[in-house]
Amino acid sequence: MKKIVTMLALAFALSLVVASLGFAARTSTIHVAATLNAKQEVPKQVVKDTKAKGRFTGTLVGRKLTWKLTFSGLTGQATAAHLHLGKAGVAGNVLVPLCAPCRSGAHGKTTVSAAVKRALAHHKVYVNVHTAKNPNGEIRGQVAEM
Repeated sequence: MKKIVTMLALAFALSLVVASLGFAARTSTIHVAATLNAKQEVPKQVVKDTKAKGRFTGTLVGRKLTWKLTFSGLTGQATAAHLHLGKAGVAGNVLVPLCAPCRSGAHGKTTVSAAVKRALAHHKVYVNVHTAKNPNGEIRGQVAEM
């Protein structure tokens, strides 16, 4: 009888471990997105173009970020795009270079630091697209969890 109770307890403990591992795997995936436009850009655009817009989407599994960036209506070729550290309305340093030069539909995978992962999860990251006419950024969007 003691052997059966021990086996049942072990089976129960093992099922809890398996369930918690499955839960941990689900909670470590973060989906993020940003809608980019000129109104969010800081500092303001040098050459104003209100038709420019874009969309950034990403999936963070552990520290591996898979991303896609689309845009249209820019004043010229996109010279670069980055993820920057900064809350809404504040300019910040580059965290992750995305592409340079860039075409709409750019996508990629990168490993981010634990600090970048925390910043993404807490809405402290923005993405922007740079052009020759707007070298500080033509469109920008605050990254938020979906």
